[in-house]
Amino acid sequence: MPTLHFPNPAHLLLALTLLLAASPKPVAAQQPDPWRITADKVDPAAYYGVTVANGMLGIVSSPEPFQVKAVVLAGAYDQYGRGRVSNFLNSFNLLNMYLEVDGKRLSGKDVTNFRQALDMRHASLTTTFDYADKATISYTHYALRQLPFTGLMDVSVTAKKDVAVTAASVMDAPDALRDVQNYYNEIDRPHATLSLLTSSGQSATGKLKLCASTSFLFNEPHGQEPRVIHEMWDSNMHLMKFSKPLKAGQTYTYAVAGSSITSAHHADPLNEAERLTIFARLEGKERLLAFHAKAWDDLWKSDIQIEGDAQAQQDVHSMLYHLYSFSRAGTDYSPSPMGLSGLGYNGHVFWDSDLWMFPALLVMHPEIAKSMVEYRFCRLEPARNNAFAHGYQGAMFPWESADSGVEETPVWALSGPFEHHITADVALAAWQYYCVTQDKAWLREKGWPILSATADFWASRVERNGPGHYDIKNVVAADEWAENVDNNAFTNAAAQVNLQHAAAAAKLLNLPANPDWLHVAQNIPLLHFPDGVTQEHATYKGEGIKQGDVNLLAYPLNVVTAPAQIRKDLAYYETRVPTEGTPAMTQAIFALLYSRLGNGDKAQHFFQDAYLPNLLPPFRVIAETKGGTNPYFATGAGGVLQAVLMGFGGLDITPTGIKQLKSTLPTGWKSVKITGIGPQRKTYSVTR
Repeated sequence: MPTLHFPNPAHLLLALTLLLAASPKPVAAQQPDPWRITADKVDPAAYYGVTVANGMLGIVSSPEPFQVKAVVLAGAYDQYGRGRVSNFLNSFNLLNMYLEVDGKRLSGKDVTNFRQALDMRHASLTTTFDYADKATISYTHYALRQLPFTGLMDVSVTAKKDVAVTAASVMDAPDALRDVQNYYNEIDRPHATLSLLTSSGQSATGKLKLCASTSFLFNEPHGQEPRVIHEMWDSNMHLMKFSKPLKAGQTYTYAVAGSSITSAHHADPLNEAERLTIFARLEGKERLLAFHAKAWDDLWKSDIQIEGDAQAQQDVHSMLYHLYSFSRAGTDYSPSPMGLSGLGYNGHVFWDSDLWMFPALLVMHPEIAKSMVEYRFCRLEPARNNAFAHGYQGAMFPWESADSGVEETPVWALSGPFEHHITADVALAAWQYYCVTQDKAWLREKGWPILSATADFWASRVERNGPGHYDIKNVVAADEWAENVDNNAFTNAAAQVNLQHAAAAAKLLNLPANPDWLHVAQNIPLLHFPDGVTQEHATYKGEGIKQGDVNLLAYPLNVVTAPAQIRKDLAYYETRVPTEGTPAMTQAIFALLYSRLGNGDKAQHFFQDAYLPNLLPPFRVIAETKGGTNPYFATGAGGVLQAVLMGFGGLDITPTGIKQLKSTLPTGWKSVKITGIGPQRKTYSVTR
C-alpha cells in the first residue's frame, strides 16, 4: 500500500485563514424601499403594468419606451363585447408619445439600461434608459390628484453628443370607439402659444361621447418655444411634434399635459377637455406638480408604519397606494375589483367594494369611503325595482353594478339572480359609515333609506317555516362554488345583521322601526355540524371552498364572538381552501382572526399566504389568484389591509366609533403604527 501523507495541521490552518481573509465579505441584502418599487430588469414577455391614477383617471404602464398601455376613466361605460352588459371603456391614449434621435424612432430593442420606478409617496412612474452613445432619456407619468381628468408626462433628454431630437404627442383612438373626429388648434396669447391636439369619438352604441386633448408644456420663454407641427395620419390617430438640436452635455426638458372626459362626466366633453388642458398648460408644470404632491402628502397623513418587516412595509404601502389611487372623495363612484388598472370585470362594482375595500378606506379616509356609499345611495331606486321584479319588498342590490345601478351580471353567471348577500353587504357598509363618522344627519338622509329598504328586502326574502326556521333558500353563497344552496352561513348571518342595524338606526333617529325586522332576525337559522363547527350551507359536506364564508361571521359580521367557536371554525375551513385558483381575500381574514386570537405564527403565515403567491413582476402587483395574471386585484389589497388594520392593529368599528382591541403582531414584526384614523385623525400603535 502507498504511504499516505497528511498535511501539517498548522499549515492547513494558516492556509484556511488566508483564504477567508482574501474572500469577499458577504454583502448585506438591500432592504426594500418603503416608498419606491424599482424594476431594474424589465422583461416585456413577463410584464404586468403598474397604474398611476387619481381616482378618476387611470394610466397603465407599458414596457415599451414612451408608450402607455391603457387609459381608463371611472364612470365611462357602454355595451360592447362581453356578455351584453355595460363595459368599462378605454379612453383615448392621450399620453402616448414617440421620440426620434437623429431621425431614428426609438423602440424597446434600441435602448439599454431600461428601468422603471414607481414612487408611491407622490404617485408617479419614472422610466429611464440610454440610447446608444447618443442620449440618456427619462420621463415620468402622473395622474394629477388635484385635477381628476388630467394627466402629465414630464420628459428629460440629456445629449451625450450633438444630436437632433424630434418629439411627438400621439393621440390614439381605442378600437371600441366610432365616428372619431380629430382637431388641432393653436391659440396665441401674449405670454404663451397653446397647441391643442384633440380627439372625440362615440362609444359603441352611441351612448357616450369620449374626448381628449393634449398640449406641450415648454420651458423656453414665449416666442422661443419650438415650432409645433400637426400631422393627420388616419381617422384613428393624429399627432403633433417638434424638433430640437441638442449639444453634447445639454439637457432639454418638455412635458405633455392632457385631459380626458366623457359625456358621463360633463354635458359638453369636447370643449371641456380643451378647457381643462388649457388650464393645465397655463398653470405650468411646477404648479401642477406642487399641488399634486401636496394632495398625496395629505393622503399619506393616513398611513401604516411597520417596524420589523421591510418587505411587508413596502407591500402594505403599495396596497394603500392602489386603493387611494382607485378612489376619490366627492364622487358617487365605487371601485371595481381591478380599480382603474384596466378593463377587468368590465369595471363593475361587486361586494369587493363594499366588504373588502371599503372598511380600510373608511378608517383611513372617511371622506373617500363616503363616495362609495354615495354610489349605492344614488342607485337605490333601481335596487327597489330589482326587488319588485323578483317578487320581494324593499331594495335588492345587483350583484354586478355599473353606471345605472341595474343588474349587469352576464346571464350565464348565476350570481346575478342568486347572490343576494350583496344587499346585506351594501347595508353593512352604510351602517359602518355611520359608526365611524357618527354623522346622524347623513344617517337620516342616506343611511336610513338604505338600511330600511334592505331590511324590508330580507323580511320578505325569508321563507317562514316555523320558529327558528325563517329560511333563506336558493342562493349563491359567498363561497361562490356553492350555487343554489339553502341557508348559507354568510348570507343568513349578514341578513340578521342587516335587520338588526336597521332597527338600531331607527332607534337612533327616533323613527318607527318595523317590529318584524328583529323578529325575523331572531329566527334566521345558522347551521352547525354535530361537532359544533358552523356549517356553510344545508348540504355542505366538507368540500373545497372558493373563498371565505363561514369565517366572515366572526369578522366583519361579529355574529360569532366566542373565541372557542372562532378557533373551531378556523381550524376546519382553513384546510378547505385549495392552494391555487382562489381569490386573495380568504387568507387575509384568517390572518386577522388569528391575530385577534393571539396566534402570531398563524397570523404571519396567512398574512403572507394572502398575497405573496399572487405577486407579478416587475412591480409586485397583486393578481386575483395564486398564479393568476389579471392585476391589479384591489379586492385582495383591501382584504390584506383589513388584516393589518383590524387584525394586527386591533382597530374595531363599533356603534360608538373606532375602538382598539387587544391583538397580536405577526411573528417577526416589532410594531405597527397607524396614523390619521377616523374623522379625528387619531394614531394607534401596537408593539411587541
